[in-house]
Amino acid sequence: MTAETSQTLDRGLRVLKLLADTDHGLTVTELSGKLGVNRTVVYRLLATLEQHALVRRDLGGRARVGLGVLRLGRQVHPLVREAALPALRSLAEDIGATAHLTLVDGTEALAVAVVEPTWTDYHVAYRAGFRHPLERGAAGKAILAARQSPAPDPGYTLTHGELEAGASGAAAPLLGVTGVEGSVGVVMLTDAVPERVGHRVMEAAREVADALR
Repeated sequence: MTAETSQTLDRGLRVLKLLADTDHGLTVTELSGKLGVNRTVVYRLLATLEQHALVRRDLGGRARVGLGVLRLGRQVHPLVREAALPALRSLAEDIGATAHLTLVDGTEALAVAVVEPTWTDYHVAYRAGFRHPLERGAAGKAILAARQSPAPDPGYTLTHGELEAGASGAAAPLLGVTGVEGSVGVVMLTDAVPERVGHRVMEAAREVADALR
């Protein structure tokens, strides 16, 4: 901590991070131990965060992340989109296919940024806001592969006809971006995705990740 920072705000943010990293919530005693402060301080932090709907406590007294965090998260999408657009434009123009940035939203994949190529006669129409299950389509499957793979870089994922008949997809996960889980990919009208496209998608995913760090 420095003279310019707030100890209370720092502790509150640490509470949110701790709760975000657990699926079953934490008790006041557990938070007290992890933060290294007494229970009274934790009670005050939780009460303040509850007032802003950033934390909720269940009947058993365990604290969990509140729905107010979702409202804050929605405002992050425009910032993420802006950071990703240069890499997506380059990808779309290079490959001649629709490029997209997709983020996890619950159990779904949500396209938050889409760029279509300017020079092709035809391409797949894809829109920001499009949702689909994580288990379908290259974008979602690339994210799941990153979750499940022990390798530091799981590579890219290819699919065909899973979201739109006649369309193939290639996607690579965003890696090393704290608090952001997503993928970068392309959708193209072809039966098979050329190998160079997969590698180019991985390169674009690294560019987007660097822009978000």
